[in-house]
Amino acid sequence: MDVIIPEWPAPSNIRAVSTKRAGGVSSGIYESLNLGAHVGDQSEHVLENRARVRSNLNLPSEPIWLDQVHGNRAIQAQNGPTQQADASLTREHGVICCVMTADCLPILVCSKDGASVSAIHAGWRGILNGVTQNAVKEMDSTALIAWLGPAIGPDVFEVGHDVYASFTHQSKDFMPAFRQKSDDRWLANIYMLGRIVLNRSGIEQIYGGQWCTFTQKSDFFSFRRDHQTGRMATLIWREKE
Repeated sequence: MDVIIPEWPAPSNIRAVSTKRAGGVSSGIYESLNLGAHVGDQSEHVLENRARVRSNLNLPSEPIWLDQVHGNRAIQAQNGPTQQADASLTREHGVICCVMTADCLPILVCSKDGASVSAIHAGWRGILNGVTQNAVKEMDSTALIAWLGPAIGPDVFEVGHDVYASFTHQSKDFMPAFRQKSDDRWLANIYMLGRIVLNRSGIEQIYGGQWCTFTQKSDFFSFRRDHQTGRMATLIWREKE
């Protein structure tokens, strides 16, 4: 199973990983490590893929899978019925915060003392509506670092003028994250958008952000590229020191 291990100066008790698309049992458009149970794949394949992730990564528990809706809700990660949210956080040992993506930006945040972690599903709607700031605020720490996982790259993420206008009307700080392609089409840099909102939340140490899910087809699922497709997962948790 091929995964990405974040390169960032996280405390020694912090574990984090982002899956790629290879190493599972799903077939066809979901080939092969699809972890999304909501995309039309066979449920037994998704369950086996999730079991492989747990086994291969030696996870301490089942990840807290969210019902993601491109909103701005950040919750405390806990076992039980699947909750509707786009970010989760915890200060508990062995509780795995998790988000699924296939072009949207997965953001991991941890405190420098290793006391808290968060996983954020940051699509453009979530970024615009404050999901990142909400998650960071709930972590209740002023010393945080962040890592940006695989997302759609700035040369292919095309959006309409409405998206550009929504961001730039909210703040001129977002203007450098857009390049005009035509009269009403723009190329958006979702990594830069993520860095801007993290900076505004007081986070200056930000790592990662060098992939493109759209163009790196053998490595990643991409909704923009394939429309119906699988999902990768980005996970973070605390171990006992």
